Amino acid sequence: MAGPAPRAGVVSTRDAILRATLKVVGEQGVGGLTNRRIVAAAGVSLGTLTYHFPSQTELLREAMLLFAEEETAKLAGIVEAYREQGLSLEQAATVVEHVIKQLPFGTDELAPHELYLQAARDPGLHEASAKCFAAYDELAITILTALGLPDPERVAGPVVALIAGLQLRRLATGTDVPAAEPLMMLLHGARG
Repeated sequence: MAGPAPRAGVVSTRDAILRATLKVVGEQGVGGLTNRRIVAAAGVSLGTLTYHFPSQTELLREAMLLFAEEETAKLAGIVEAYREQGLSLEQAATVVEHVIKQLPFGTDELAPHELYLQAARDPGLHEASAKCFAAYDELAITILTALGLPDPERVAGPVVALIAGLQLRRLATGTDVPAAEPLMMLLHGARG
C-alpha cells in the first residue's frame, strides 16, 4: 500500500533539490551554494535536503550527473533529427555552430562549468565528471561515425574539448564565437 506513491514523491523531491542546486550553482557559483539557498529554490525543508543528500559532494555529484544525462539526451535528439539528412562534415559543423549560438547566456549554461571546476578541486567529483565527459565522447563518436570519419574514437575527445572550450569562451566574453571553421579544421586534420 505504501509502495508507488511515496516512491514517486521521493524521486520528485530529489529531482527538485538537484535542479535547485544547479540553479544556485549557476547563479552563485559553487562557493555561493548554501543549504538555505538550495531549500529556498527547491521549496523543501532543510531536513529534507540533508536526508536526501548528507554531503555537499554527493549533492554536487548527483546534480552533475543529472545535467549530463539531460544534456546528452537533448543533444542526441538533435543528432537524430539531422541523422537521416546525410549531412556532410561541413553541414554538421554548421549545425554545431547553430546549436551553440542558440544556447542562452544564462545561469543554466554556467552551472556545468562551475561543477567541472569544482571537480578539479574535489576528488569526490572526479568519477561523476568522468561519466559526464564519457557521455559527451560517446555522443561525439556516434556523430563522427555517422559522418563517416575514420577512427572516431580517437577524434571524439578533441572534438568535445573544442566545443566545450568554444562554449566557455562564448560565456566568458558574452559574444558568439565561430565554431564551424575550427571544427572543420580539426575534422579535416583527423581525416589526414
